[in-house]
Amino acid sequence: MSRRTKRILVTGGVGFLGSHLCERLVNAKHEVLCVDNFYTGSKENVSGLLKCPHFELMRHDITFPLYVEVDEIYNLACPASPIHYQYDPVQTTKTSVHGAINMLGLAKRVKAKILQASTSEVYGDPEVHPQSEAYWGRVNPIGPRSCYDEGKRCAETLFFDYRRQHNLSIKVARIFNTYGPRMQLNDGRVVSNFIVQALTGRPITIYGSGNQTRSFCYVDDLIDGLVRLMDTGDEVTGPINLGNPVEFTMMGLAETVIELTASKSSIDFKPLPIDDPKQRQPDIGQARDALGWVPSVPLREGLKKTIAYFDNLLRTEATGAT
Repeated sequence: MSRRTKRILVTGGVGFLGSHLCERLVNAKHEVLCVDNFYTGSKENVSGLLKCPHFELMRHDITFPLYVEVDEIYNLACPASPIHYQYDPVQTTKTSVHGAINMLGLAKRVKAKILQASTSEVYGDPEVHPQSEAYWGRVNPIGPRSCYDEGKRCAETLFFDYRRQHNLSIKVARIFNTYGPRMQLNDGRVVSNFIVQALTGRPITIYGSGNQTRSFCYVDDLIDGLVRLMDTGDEVTGPINLGNPVEFTMMGLAETVIELTASKSSIDFKPLPIDDPKQRQPDIGQARDALGWVPSVPLREGLKKTIAYFDNLLRTEATGAT
C-alpha cells in the first residue's frame, strides 16, 4: 500500500466482502467512507470500526447520485447470492447498472481511481474450462439469474466505455466463489448452506449430482487481491480473475464440512436450479503476472475459521432466543 493516506469510498461496505475491505483499509491508515443501503449487509459487520476516527458509515443507495470527495472508489454494492438478487431482480439490475453509472460519474468528477467488483458469473455456464479473461462467456440473457449476470456484464461495459471516452482510471475484478466469516446464515451460498446445515444436524442439500465444481477462495486472500489490483498503475485495467484455482466438487465440499464439524448430517439431493453453472474454475495467470497474487489459504484451513464463526453465531442466536 502507498504510505500516503487516501480518502477511499467503499460501496456495499457493510456486506461480507465490503466489511473485510473496510477493515483492511482502515488498518492501513486510510480514511474510509463506507456506504451501504443495508439491503443485505449488517451494521454488525463493521461494529469494530465505528469508533475509529478514520472510518465513516453512511446509509445510501447508489442507484441515486452521491456527492463526496474521495481519491479511490471500490464499487462492491450489489446483492451477490441468488436468494437475495432474485428477490428483487429489477432492483438488482438497477444497482449494477445505475449504480455503476453514478459511481463512474463521481470518479470522473473528482478524478478518482475506481474498481468494479465484477463476478465469475459473467462467464455464465461456461464451455471453456478453466475460465480465462479472454473468454466471453455463455450467459442466458432472459433467465432468473440474468439480473445479476447481465447487470454485472453491463457494468463492465460501462467501466471500459468510461475508460475509452473519459480516460478514467478503472480496475475490473472478476470475483470467483469467496467464503469466510461474516457470510450470512441464510444467504443461499453453498459454503454457508453446508456449514449451517452440518452444525444444526439438518440434511446437507446438494443440487444436481454433486459432481458440479466450484473453486473456493478465502476472504483474506480475495481482499488482498482487490487491494493489489487497485494499487496498480493506470495501464492495468483488467478484467482480472480473482479466485482460488483449486477445484472441488459439491460432494467433496459436503464431505469435508461434515468431517470438520463432526456432523451426523445426511445428504439430500435436489434438482439443479435453472442456469446453474456445472463448472467454475478461474485461470489466474493474469493476477499472478500483473499483481504477484496467488491465494494462500487452503480450503480446510479457511473452512475451520468459517465454521468457528458460524458456530459462534448460531450459539449467540440460540442464547438470544432463550
